[in-house]
Amino acid sequence: MTITGTTRLYAILGDPLHKARTPERFNALFAERGIDAVMVPAEVDAAGFDAAVAGFKRLRNCDGLILTMPHKQSMLKHLDVVHENAKQVGAVNATRRLADGRWAGDMFDGRGYVGALRQHGIGLEGKRVHLIGAGAVARAMAFALAQAGTAAITLRDVERARAEDLAAALSAAFPRLRAQAVDEDRFECDLLANATPLGLREDDPLPCDVKRIGRAMVVTDVIPKPEITPLLAAAQEHGCQISTGRDMVEAQAELIAEFWG
Repeated sequence: MTITGTTRLYAILGDPLHKARTPERFNALFAERGIDAVMVPAEVDAAGFDAAVAGFKRLRNCDGLILTMPHKQSMLKHLDVVHENAKQVGAVNATRRLADGRWAGDMFDGRGYVGALRQHGIGLEGKRVHLIGAGAVARAMAFALAQAGTAAITLRDVERARAEDLAAALSAAFPRLRAQAVDEDRFECDLLANATPLGLREDDPLPCDVKRIGRAMVVTDVIPKPEITPLLAAAQEHGCQISTGRDMVEAQAELIAEFWG
């Protein structure tokens, strides 16, 4: 890849970013398609986020930003146009500069997650899901799972109020869905999903008691690197089918590329 004075700029903003696979995926995509563009990592904490976004928006050759933890909700106030899916979830993970200079944003985490499951041949109609976490990525996943026809979703988060808020939002949007906040993990499910940052750092504890994982369930993790997290390694030992954070990144990359045009 040759960077010139005409190269268009994209960036991913997050904290931390050392495990992010998004830059390598999109730079490979740009190269494969002969697009004169580059994606760079921009590691910024919450205190510096607003200033960083303002700076990128001032760059005339910056055409889009990707947001990862912990900035997916904070980006909303910087946008002129928020697509319906992002409004429903209350967060964005991809933005683009429109032809008139305004900025638009949408959320692709959930659609990428469900897309990855479907690529593995995993059906969701009528299934019971237990979701660990209720933050921005979990909200996107939960709404996408509901749209895909899951029958029930239980939610556990370290902040019970956040899980209760998500359960209420799901119940309001999908009256037939059984959505419930719980204090303990539910292992009588068809699909167990980790939507927390646990697994990003080597000394992180496991997100749940892996000894209780059932052989018949599907186990997924949003952590992209390592691809096989300790949770997924334990699930494989139990004979479970898995879907990785890398699968999710790959599936939503095409959706975001289409969004960027």
